[in-house]
Amino acid sequence: MEKDMNQDAEKAVPRTSTSDASSSSSSGSDSIRLEPIQTNRTNHSLRSVATHRLDGTDPYQNLENALTPDPEFAAECIAHTRTAASTASNASRPPDFEVVFEDGDPENPKNWSTLYRAWIIAALAYTGWIVVLYSTSYASTIPGLVEEFDSSTTIATLGMTTYLLGLAAGSLFLAPVSELYGRQNVYLVCLSCWALLILPSGLATNLTSIIVSRFFCAFFGAVMIANSPGTVVDIANPEFLAFVLSMWSIAPMNAPSTGGIIGGFVYQYLGWRWSGWIVLIGGGVGIGLMATCKETYPPTILQRKAARLRKETGDERWWCQFDQRVSNFELAKINLKRPIILFFTEPILWFLNFWLSLVYGVLYLCFVAYPIVFSQHRGWTPGISGLAFSGIGIGTMIAILTEPLIRRFINSQPRDPETGKVPPESTALVMAIGSIFTAIGQLVFAWTCLPTTIHWVIPIIFGIPFGLGNTLSFIYGANYLAGAYGIYSASALAGNAVVRSIFGGVLPLAGARMYQALTPQWAGTLLGLLEVMMIPIPFVFWKYGAKIRSKSPVICQLREEQERLDARRARYLAKLARREAQAAERNLEKNSGAEEEVTVTEGPGEEKVSSA
Repeated sequence: MEKDMNQDAEKAVPRTSTSDASSSSSSGSDSIRLEPIQTNRTNHSLRSVATHRLDGTDPYQNLENALTPDPEFAAECIAHTRTAASTASNASRPPDFEVVFEDGDPENPKNWSTLYRAWIIAALAYTGWIVVLYSTSYASTIPGLVEEFDSSTTIATLGMTTYLLGLAAGSLFLAPVSELYGRQNVYLVCLSCWALLILPSGLATNLTSIIVSRFFCAFFGAVMIANSPGTVVDIANPEFLAFVLSMWSIAPMNAPSTGGIIGGFVYQYLGWRWSGWIVLIGGGVGIGLMATCKETYPPTILQRKAARLRKETGDERWWCQFDQRVSNFELAKINLKRPIILFFTEPILWFLNFWLSLVYGVLYLCFVAYPIVFSQHRGWTPGISGLAFSGIGIGTMIAILTEPLIRRFINSQPRDPETGKVPPESTALVMAIGSIFTAIGQLVFAWTCLPTTIHWVIPIIFGIPFGLGNTLSFIYGANYLAGAYGIYSASALAGNAVVRSIFGGVLPLAGARMYQALTPQWAGTLLGLLEVMMIPIPFVFWKYGAKIRSKSPVICQLREEQERLDARRARYLAKLARREAQAAERNLEKNSGAEEEVTVTEGPGEEKVSSA
């Protein structure tokens, strides 16, 4: 779900510059040619761009830029195909008619009331929780599916596999859709499709229908994973962003563990079909909540405002910087191509993707292993057996609620002497701590889950460090990628999310047979040892991450682009300062001249005012 988190910073394209337009139109040809997009910055945009830089100062700052990119910044880093005619048209836009968010603008989502923004956060958290919960509540019903359809546990587990694969595919494809149609429309349409696709599972007469329908159901449900973090960034004030993201993430991050608990009781008392009906009812409530939320995506709001002003005034000169968009084809090509290229060419991603994917796969394997341990061997009912996941949930909560302390720890790390910022490696240390907790939790659970003479509370308690380590690894692994890859972080995170979901979907398929062949103790020990073998990876990035990043072609290219953009911004800011100084001087001269021109003459019984 984290990854959710992947709107591409390299996709947003603002208007074109006058200089580009003149050179294009002077050619006298409308032939299509490729050229870098320049931006016709106004005073509004210059101030917002001046301080934009991706660094590791705040654990959530880099994720914010990945989720809602600065269009002025991103436009420098993408090429776009356009005609000379369209370029000239963009150049004619007068700056005085640009639609922007003014200070205190009530249409700016960040200026909405605190109560309403809290309502939106609650709606996002609840609906995302329902969507992810459906991935693991299914696991508790597998015994019922095996019995009714006379199938095997491995085949029945495919329903969880296809759901996770659907979430991965949907996150990749649905993330850019909100840039075309706005977040609100995409939420409502996709959630409606997700809810309708729960029906085939609840009414199914064979396992094939369930397995296939769950993939497409998850594909549309992934909208909550792909776009919710961006919505949080849309409405949260920067100084409270870390806190708001933490509060929002409590629900979706705990969804896997609560799904196992709720699914167990529903299956025990109502049957396996009701695991879908309960989710459908909860999803209906979620759709109703989301329907009360207004559009939060700033480009869409400004586009609509510009269109409204053109209609109300009859003046076609009103425009906003987001009117010039990347074509749908270009947008799809970027979203699909760049994550693949980074995945196959970046050694940083090879190791981090493999480690995080293994951790994620073992997490979802627990939803097969826990019922085996507590239901089959300890004889617990499905509902009580689901309560064993509470340890993982508590560990997740600890990781989220300690975010302020972790952020303070990260900011206390040595800073880069060149930038004065905390480097991405500061988050790698938190990843390393998470990897240790994960391995400890898994190994002790494996050693204490059986025999039944060992008290049941011990393996459940060691679910706490397991959940804690998983959450630290996922959250700060994403932050490391965001800090390392800057404007390409959304692509890096997208590739990471896809690989993790594949591992999370495939590993549980081997769970039943592995635990049967090796016994729960040895199967769990094997998984724990694999996680122990992965511990050096985050420590290597913590110790040598800066050297590794310096040898990355993509990061070196990014650094060069950053330096070039910083120099260009400095020139623009200097030019802006001169313009403002000249404007202030002209206003002063104008006011002084006006005072000299007006004379007041007093006469007997009258007052005469004359102008020179």
